Amino acid sequence: MTSSTTPLKDRVPLGQKAAFGAGHLVNNLLPGSLGIFMFFLLTAFGMHPFLAGLLGGLPRLFDAITDPIMGYITDNTKSKYGRRKPYIFVGAILSGVLFMVLWQLNPENSQMYNFWYFLILSMVYLIGNTMFSTPLIGLGYEMTSDYNERTRLMGFSQTIGQIAWMIVPWFWVIIANPNLFETQDIGVRRLAIVVGAICMILGMMPALFCKEIDQTNLSNRDELTLKNIAKNLKSLLVNMVQIFKNTSFVRLCGATFLVFNGFQMVASFSFFIIVFYMFNGNYELAGTWPAWFSTVSALATAFLIIPIITWMANQVGKRNAFIISTAISIVGYGLKWWGFNPEYPWLMFMPIPFIVFGIGGLFTLMMSMTADVCDLDELNNGMPRKEGSFGAIYWWMVKLGQGLALVLGGAVLTVVGFDQNAATQTTETLTNLRLADILIPAFTAGLAILVMWKYDLTEQKAKEIKAELVRRRGEL
Repeated sequence: MTSSTTPLKDRVPLGQKAAFGAGHLVNNLLPGSLGIFMFFLLTAFGMHPFLAGLLGGLPRLFDAITDPIMGYITDNTKSKYGRRKPYIFVGAILSGVLFMVLWQLNPENSQMYNFWYFLILSMVYLIGNTMFSTPLIGLGYEMTSDYNERTRLMGFSQTIGQIAWMIVPWFWVIIANPNLFETQDIGVRRLAIVVGAICMILGMMPALFCKEIDQTNLSNRDELTLKNIAKNLKSLLVNMVQIFKNTSFVRLCGATFLVFNGFQMVASFSFFIIVFYMFNGNYELAGTWPAWFSTVSALATAFLIIPIITWMANQVGKRNAFIISTAISIVGYGLKWWGFNPEYPWLMFMPIPFIVFGIGGLFTLMMSMTADVCDLDELNNGMPRKEGSFGAIYWWMVKLGQGLALVLGGAVLTVVGFDQNAATQTTETLTNLRLADILIPAFTAGLAILVMWKYDLTEQKAKEIKAELVRRRGEL
């Protein structure tokens, strides 16, 4: 059990935590909104399902390329305004404006016109979003060098970020409401402007109010010029090799991939189970139950689970907190069998506090542990510090898992016999669907525990590394 006190100089003021959290709210609200809005490509704009699938998948491949590049750029930037904040400020504006423009589609346009418009604008939008999100993650890793304060910072930011998931599930209700918008396409266009404006304003908060690491002792950064582009690319590859040789970081990526991939693979299954198992395929009777399920999950994560996990990590260590929280989530997945009850719909909320220990613990703890890993990398490889690169590669793994989960989730629906054209599903299909909804995430969570079992970057070791880095830099 830890009994250390965080030095005053390593504490992050509440205002800076709130500003950093505002950035995370944007980092969740944009992709969450994008996911909901993508549904209306089919219903509001008449996009063929195959083309809609391409629009969901192709930009992810592009995103996987831009993230590490942006991480390298922000790590090596030399500016009187800092390494992160200029990109966050400009990226927030670009993300908000481009999100608005992206959804100014019209059903009267030809299908191929809308396809190419959306595909090209998606690529441009992702450049702006990467310019915002990658430096934001790197900023969080360097806002404090204290082992426990890092967890408190990440817990606070994740709590604010969960507000996005309380709001997003209701977007499809708002857009489809004829009392608010004459048609769905009008709803998409107008709501996109509102979401983009909010994200633009909140996204600038970290750039305006958060404090970066003192650049005085940051050395050995590459010169970012067109003349040095070949040298920069070589340096980028060397960085990538060094990062993947860091076994502690590889464990974090592996555990994240397993927990998040398992969760995302069955994320849509709850909607199908509620509609087809609990309400026998009657969407009208199902009403807003699916939206409430998602909203209550986010509320429980933000205001119950993340504070518990933050406290737990400071008492028993981050690794142990991860193992305990992930094990609790496995219990929650099992409770779904009794929670989804046609006779008592409200029981669906019973497993939620247990299930969300998994995702709530995952990003709170993993982001805090990645900050510790950045110190370990400086110890082993020297300057420059690579918070941006570590953050980019970590979130690249998250996006890879999400993309794979979308593909595998569809495959699982096919295997269990789900018929999207049928008004009702067979008893066998629903039983198999419910089993998959429980067993898949429980199995991947169990594997994640095994991956993290030998993670050895403890609080004591992290403090020893910090002390050595302070000595090397000649800091007081």
